[in-house]
Amino acid sequence: MANGVDTGHGAPGGGAMLRADAEVAEGYTAFKLEQRGIEHVADADRKLRPAGLFWMWAGGIWNVEFLVYGALIVAFGLTFWQAVFAILLGNVFYAFLGAASLSGPRSGTTTFMVSRAAFGRNGNRAPSLFNWITQVGFEVEGLVIAVLVVVAMFSHEGIHLNDTGKTIAIILAVLIQFVVPFLGHATITKVLHYLSYVFVVVFAIMACLVLPHVHLSNLHTHGTDSWWLWTTGLVLVVSAGGLGWTENAADYSRYLPADTSPAKTFWAATLGGAIPSILLELLGACAYLVSTSLQSNIYGPGAAAALPTAFASWFFWPFLILALPQLFAINTLDMYSSGVTLQALGLPVKRWVCIIIDTIISGGVTALVIFKGNFYTDLAGFLDYIVVWLGAWFGVYIVDYWLRRGRYEFKSLAAKHGGLYWRDGGFNWKALFSLAAGMFAAMMWIDAAFYTPSYSSPLSNWSHGADFSWAFGFLVSAIIYYVLSFRSVPREVRAGRS
Repeated sequence: MANGVDTGHGAPGGGAMLRADAEVAEGYTAFKLEQRGIEHVADADRKLRPAGLFWMWAGGIWNVEFLVYGALIVAFGLTFWQAVFAILLGNVFYAFLGAASLSGPRSGTTTFMVSRAAFGRNGNRAPSLFNWITQVGFEVEGLVIAVLVVVAMFSHEGIHLNDTGKTIAIILAVLIQFVVPFLGHATITKVLHYLSYVFVVVFAIMACLVLPHVHLSNLHTHGTDSWWLWTTGLVLVVSAGGLGWTENAADYSRYLPADTSPAKTFWAATLGGAIPSILLELLGACAYLVSTSLQSNIYGPGAAAALPTAFASWFFWPFLILALPQLFAINTLDMYSSGVTLQALGLPVKRWVCIIIDTIISGGVTALVIFKGNFYTDLAGFLDYIVVWLGAWFGVYIVDYWLRRGRYEFKSLAAKHGGLYWRDGGFNWKALFSLAAGMFAAMMWIDAAFYTPSYSSPLSNWSHGADFSWAFGFLVSAIIYYVLSFRSVPREVRAGRS
């Protein structure tokens, strides 16, 4: 075992074999095409530091999308104080992102390569596919908002973009979005680090513009004080925030040195995500209260143009111009992760080829959403449904990490056949059963009555419309996997070290 990573079954030269077969030697340099995908990161290339991880997450999440989330929470029908409570409590679960980041330095590889340890190479294809679809969904979300921002810019000047104009805007957005994730991890880290400084200043300006218009006497003029609706708002915060980023976590933390303090890794990721998310969602909730234009357009294509009306008339152009790099920044994280997830799924191509594939697919889906015209309703439904698989998968993933104390044998993770994690033909049925049980449990306590497809679960009906799908799915899968594996996983770790 070297630097916390098991490198073989004790055979002579096992470490050398790992380095020769499973690592890609390359300098960790920004603005140079990263050749490495899911391959093990050599110690020499682990140049990231916890502060860099913090600013990378902050740079992605200082973002107009989180203003939209804050506004949507109030638009569901919550009172302002209910929305505040949902935002504060929901963002505590960025601790999930922090916990999921711990496997990166220990394993030296991506999240869904690490996931093979729990599910097996072939069994891991199911959650990998779910994750790839989820990542593309988030990419489409950012691209759609970017295109709507461009449409709003033209509309502000009295120019109506026809279908051809919107198509050109989609193509340009897709091409711009492509560049940074195509170049890779070092470029992403550096770009987001410096953009985060700019976005912090922009947030401060927005806060100064909107907060003087928020009066305590008006805070109870919105909402129905319904606590079942509050649980729906909480689902949005958790799925768009801490839980929704767990599947990206190790993709970025793997460039931390293997001996990085787990506490530093945890807090860098947790606070890097939670601080901007809380501040922006609170500001979005305030913006919704003071802008009648935003209230009337929140579920329509005019929401992008309505957002700056909450601040000041002169801020329209600065807001929308700065919104575009913010949207591309957050999409960069999703697109990089979707690329390495395709590799973990088994697609036998380079990481940068996966980025090209994702670019084409996300661009096509973006066009469908733009011309369909129900984006914000679809967004709320997307965020509600993804927790069905995500909470259940994370329950298995984090229990598996804890049972093996973060000890992974990369050679077996990368093996196409055989190895420590092969088990029953590449399947770990204990993990797959736990995942299925967790997803079933989540579907039993989800409230998606107002989305497409519409569905109200038995436990949601029993609890007057409450939605605890994310928590119920997570707990059920975690408990079942622990009961089934608390002996076998430690025994497997010992076998790998013998």
